[in-house]
Formats: sequence, C-alpha cells, structure tokens
Amino acid sequence: MSKTSLETIDYCGEKIKKWRIGAATYLAWPERGARLMNWNLILGDGNVRDIIYWPEIESLENPAKIRGGNPILFPFSGRCFSKEKENFWTDPDGKEREMPRHGFAKDGKFEIIDIEENGFTAQLIPTAADKEVYPYDFEFQVIYRFQELSFSVEFRLINLGDKIIPWSAGHHFYFQLPWHENTTRENYQITIPAKKAYYHAPDGRLQRVKNFDTVENFANTKIIDRIHSELKENTVRFGPKSGEEDIEISVGTNPVPPKHATIVTWTEKSSSPFYCVEPWMSPPNSPAHKNGLNFVDPKKTGVFSVEVKLV
Repeated sequence: MSKTSLETIDYCGEKIKKWRIGAATYLAWPERGARLMNWNLILGDGNVRDIIYWPEIESLENPAKIRGGNPILFPFSGRCFSKEKENFWTDPDGKEREMPRHGFAKDGKFEIIDIEENGFTAQLIPTAADKEVYPYDFEFQVIYRFQELSFSVEFRLINLGDKIIPWSAGHHFYFQLPWHENTTRENYQITIPAKKAYYHAPDGRLQRVKNFDTVENFANTKIIDRIHSELKENTVRFGPKSGEEDIEISVGTNPVPPKHATIVTWTEKSSSPFYCVEPWMSPPNSPAHKNGLNFVDPKKTGVFSVEVKLV
C-alpha cells in the first residue's frame, strides 16, 4: 500500500491542502470552488511530471480566472441562452434568469464536510445571488478520492425541496500537454469514441460537424472548443502517439454512458502548456435544447462521476 499523508500549507496567502500518496502529490483548495489545483508524479529518474496543470501565480484573488486545475462547472456547463440572450436561461416554470458561463460553483465558497488521507468532500455554500439565478432547495457536494495513479470525482446534487431540479454539470480539467521534453502537440493524439460532434455557435445553436475522426491529433486546430457526444463507450484516451504513458478519462461506470454525455476539447492558444479534456453531462445550453438536461426529483439525489487515471 502506498504511503499517504495530508497537510495544510500556505500558498499565495491562503491555506490549501496537500496530499502525498506514494509518488503522487495532489494540491487542492476545497473551500474555494472545491478546486483541484495540481496532480504531479515523481518519476523513477527523479523528475516530476505534472498531469493536472497549474500555472505559476502570485495571487489566488480571482481563482475563476486561473487557467489550471479543475474548475467545477455547476449547475450548467458552457454558455446558457434564453432564446438568443447569452448568460440567461429559462427555468422549467418559464421564468428567465441570469446564468454565468459555466455556472457559479467554479469560484464559490465550499464547506469541507469530510477530509481524509485519500481525499475530501466539500459542499457548496450558495449565496443570495446564486439562489436568485438557481432558486432551489439543494445541497451540491464534490467528492474527490485520490490514488497514486488515478483519482475519481463525484458530484452529488441532493434535492431537499418539493420541486424538480434541472442540472447539467461538468469538469474543466487542464492537462499538462506536451509532457515530454522536445515534443509538441503534434506528437500527441486523443481518441474520443463519439458518434456526433458540434461547435457552439455565438447565438447558442449547436452546429453539427459532418465529418470528423474519432482519433485526432492535438495539433489539429479543428478540435479546439469542439463538443463530442453520443459516446459509444465511456472511456476517452490520450497521450503520445507511441501509446505510452496515456491518460484515460472514464465517464460514469457503465460501459456506455448516457446518450448525451459529452467530451469537450479546448485550449487557449497554440503556445499554451495545457489542453483541456472536459467531461460534461450534456452539450452546452442544455436548458434550451433539452438534449441531456438532467433532473433530480424531490427528496432524491443526482450523481455524476468520472475517473482519471494513468495507463
């Protein structure tokens, strides 16, 4: 069994958590966005490989703007539209409400309700503004479990009220890429077993991609901000073309995930040291088009889980 430890450290004027599990180190800020910040591994030659990317920064004042870690996308992933009105959504009762891109949990305040030497559970503390744009009686929990060569993360949306709750949450994993010296994106590829692909148009429509490959090179700019759905299996795999040191993301535990489960591929620019591979419950703007929009009945709990591992 791998040796484990947990400590609290000072970082940019804040207290964050640090887990060591064998050769792996995880850094997270559970109280702010339930944010996983970095996952790295000490290799056999003593070098350190970052798997989850985190930039060198001097301040945590505005965590939602930091390009790194895993921002939590809740209650909805991507951009929402009410008709063609961006950053708004229409609730099941027909009322138009504001909704920021990727929701409000990514920089929200959380309470740690459980913490151990292999992970944590944190629960969102909704603000008055959150309750105005998402007017439900709920608890939203993020549960991380860390291992040396993998981690899992589960969302739980607990409906405490008497109204059905819509949601379509997701992850925004920033992966270090490339991760070998003297390599570029050209040396890496990703396999996404999707039947359909889309881009999200400026007016909120999903624009179908007619021809695409399930195996793509990361240097192909056409995969930037591309939406992949109707997955034929629940596993996405990416890494060097040699097939060594791959990363796998599993969406749920069933061999085939729900029909509208989605993988989004995105990066900021050609020189960025990261590429985001993002498992979402559905394509963006799900309250409008309804494809993959999930509902939690009164007094029930909705769950969305993923696993990330080195293979």
